[in-house]
Amino acid sequence: MSKIGILGAGTWGMALAQALQEGGHQVTVWSALGEEIDGLSATRKHPNLPGMAVSPQMGFTKQLRVVCEGKELLLFAVPSAFVRGTAAAAAAWIPDGQLIVDVAKGMETGTLYTMTQVIRSELDKTGRHSRVRLVALSGPTHAEEVAVGMPSAIVAACGDLEAARRVQAAFDNTCLRVYTNVDVLGVELCGALKNVMALAAGICAGLGYGDNTRAALITRGMAEIARLGRAMGCLEQTFYGLSGIGDLIVTATSAHSRNNKAGYLIGQGLSPEQAAEQVGMVVEGLHALPAAVELAEKYKVEMPIVTAMDDVIHQRTGPREAVLALMGRERKTELPHPPEGGR
Repeated sequence: MSKIGILGAGTWGMALAQALQEGGHQVTVWSALGEEIDGLSATRKHPNLPGMAVSPQMGFTKQLRVVCEGKELLLFAVPSAFVRGTAAAAAAWIPDGQLIVDVAKGMETGTLYTMTQVIRSELDKTGRHSRVRLVALSGPTHAEEVAVGMPSAIVAACGDLEAARRVQAAFDNTCLRVYTNVDVLGVELCGALKNVMALAAGICAGLGYGDNTRAALITRGMAEIARLGRAMGCLEQTFYGLSGIGDLIVTATSAHSRNNKAGYLIGQGLSPEQAAEQVGMVVEGLHALPAAVELAEKYKVEMPIVTAMDDVIHQRTGPREAVLALMGRERKTELPHPPEGGR
C-alpha cells in the first residue's frame, strides 16, 4: 500500500482518488475550497458524481502540508488555470525527489507550457527540487465512468520510463489499465488540443449536423494536432494512441464531455460565456484555444479548424459561416507526401 496525495477534489481528482483507494492505497484529498472538503467529509458524496459512494477510508484535508508530506505519489488534479498557483503554494511542502503526476489537460497562454512544464517551472524557482520527477497521465477517461469502476485505459508519459512505470504500477487492481509512453510533450499536446476539437464537434452538433460531420471533424482535427506535434518534435505514434485519437473520440462524442456540451450550446446560439456558465464546470477547450493559435503561428503549421474556432469564439464569424468556409477551402490531398501525379 502506498500513501498518495491528491490536490484537487473535482470530478477527475475524486474519481482517481476512489480508484486508487479501492486499489489498496491510502489516499488523502486536498481542495483549496474548504466547503468542498467539509461536504465530501460529511456526506461521502460528490455532487457531480452521484453514482459514486466515497470510500470511508479516504482522507480529506484543507492543509497543503498534510496532502504533500510523506507521500509516495502526488497527483495534481486542479483545472489547468490553477496548476501554476497550486504548484507555487505547495512547493514549500513538496520534498525533492517527489514523484508528481499531473492529470490536468491544458496549455498555458503566454508561456505555451504544458501542465508538467508549468509545475516544473514553479518548483525550479525554489532551487531545491532538481530531482522531482513529473509524469503526465492522460487518455480517454471520463470521470463519471471511472468513478463507478468502468474499465478504462490511459497513458502515463514521462521521459524517465521508470517513473512512468511506477505510476503504471500504482494503478494495478483498479479499473484503469495504464500504458507508458516516453513522449510526454505529445501526450500533453493531445490532451490540451483535443478539447478545442471537441468544442468544434459540439458546435457542429448544435447546428444540426450529423455523424458524417462529426467523423470528418474528429479525423481532420487529429490531422491538425498531429501536424503541429510533428513540427514540435513529438512522436507520430502518440497521436494515434489512447492519449491522441482515443481521447479525441470520447471527448468529441460523449454526453459527459463539458467541451462537447459547451460547443453544442454555442452552435445553438449561446455566446461562449453563456455556454460556459450553463455547463457549470471549467471548459478547458476555451482556455486551450489561445495557446493553440499561438503554437500554430509559432511553428508555421496550418490549422484551419483551430483558426475557425478562434474566429467563432471571438465572434468574428458565426458558427455556420465558419463551417461553410472550411468546406470551401482549397482542394487538398489526405496524404502528407502524395505519390507523383497526386493532388
